[in-house]
Amino acid sequence: MIVRPRPGLLTLFFVLKGSIILRTWPQLAAVGLLSLVVVAAHRHAPQVVPGINPAPLTLIGIALSIFLSFRNNACYDRWWEARKLWGGIIHSARDVARQTVVLDDGPDGPSPERREILTAIIAFAHAAVAQLRHRTSLQAAGAPAVSARPADRILHEVAGLVGRLLRQGRLAPVEALALNDSLGRLTQALVGCERLANTPLPFAYTLLLHRTAYLFCFLLPFGLADMLGWSTPLAAMLVAYTFFGLDALGEELEEPFGLMPNNLPIAAYATVIEIHLRSALGETDLPAMPVPQDYVLT
Repeated sequence: MIVRPRPGLLTLFFVLKGSIILRTWPQLAAVGLLSLVVVAAHRHAPQVVPGINPAPLTLIGIALSIFLSFRNNACYDRWWEARKLWGGIIHSARDVARQTVVLDDGPDGPSPERREILTAIIAFAHAAVAQLRHRTSLQAAGAPAVSARPADRILHEVAGLVGRLLRQGRLAPVEALALNDSLGRLTQALVGCERLANTPLPFAYTLLLHRTAYLFCFLLPFGLADMLGWSTPLAAMLVAYTFFGLDALGEELEEPFGLMPNNLPIAAYATVIEIHLRSALGETDLPAMPVPQDYVLT
């Protein structure tokens, strides 16, 4: 995720880090080059490369902008829902840290059982990051279905430990119920994240917008050549920057758990959970608080 102060007016047009232009410059260069060729050909051989009425292009551009806004709204909804789900994970992890205080016997420090539970929750957070970003080797072809979801397995193990502590009398029924409720919220948030990661927007809808955007931007020089002449490349590239930029930004927001600059920094969220839970255990040798590297927080 891009974390940086808002640029001033003078630097606004020269900021590259976080700008979608880094992904769209090949398309913009292609539109600019095509525009130069179209204008030159229209000037020297108008019977071979005639101009076209720009009115239909105007209607297509309006429709395309509306469809792109619908898609980007849907993609942003996915991004924002993922952020809320990870906010719930952080909240529930802190609840577990508070609810397990009852396992400590005295001022000698955290009990082994509490340390085991909080260490498992830390492992759950990092396993969820690996699971959602498809980095774990357990997802290799042929891996068992259970082992392919290590984060879920960790929560099962914690639930088993809570059950044993309840049977041993270390936890009262209401205390065990509160812990299981927190584990249930962690599971619910993880399932919501898996749903977002495994259910992209309908491919046919995305393909339609891709094709329409490319066709519109590549036909635009033919409609502007008569009116704008040699200014056509600049106008066409400005329009293409908007449409290709919105399309590329929608792609990034559609996959909120990826590693693109505008994706969520879920690894940083997992580190924040680790810092809080290890601090709750009384540890002082804590990981450094995540900070953006070159304005990017991952």
